[in-house]
Amino acid sequence: MRTLKAGVFGLTLAAAVISSALWADDNSPIGLWQNIDDVSGKPRALIRITESNGTLKGIIEKAFPTPKEDQSPKCEKCEGVNKNVPIVGLTILTGLRKDGEEYTDGQILDPDNGKVYSSKVHLTDNGKKLSVRGYIGTPLLGRSQTWVRQE
Repeated sequence: MRTLKAGVFGLTLAAAVISSALWADDNSPIGLWQNIDDVSGKPRALIRITESNGTLKGIIEKAFPTPKEDQSPKCEKCEGVNKNVPIVGLTILTGLRKDGEEYTDGQILDPDNGKVYSSKVHLTDNGKKLSVRGYIGTPLLGRSQTWVRQE
């Protein structure tokens, strides 16, 4: 009986630690995010953001093409090493570093047009959303998307 009680206590403690760790993740962009199409309002992709040596990177884990689109899309308009690479597995966010409440000095690749833009991101809605801005030159000349946390 003691073993069962210790086991239940251990599970409760483990659940508390895991729950605490998940709560802490809301303060960081690290995790899985869904981006939404600006025009249709429908999900376009799931992007996994990871961190290595203080730098964030985002890789497309899943794409949601419309029935009329290629079901295994490739980055046809990309240049260099990304030319005709499958969208799933493509790194689209690189180089973002924490700067106060934002992550700045990064780059974002738009697989639809193959262009790379300067980028910055910041968390909103208590970490449930991520404001992602791509721009040329100055952040005033750009476009923002809101990504939704998935885990």
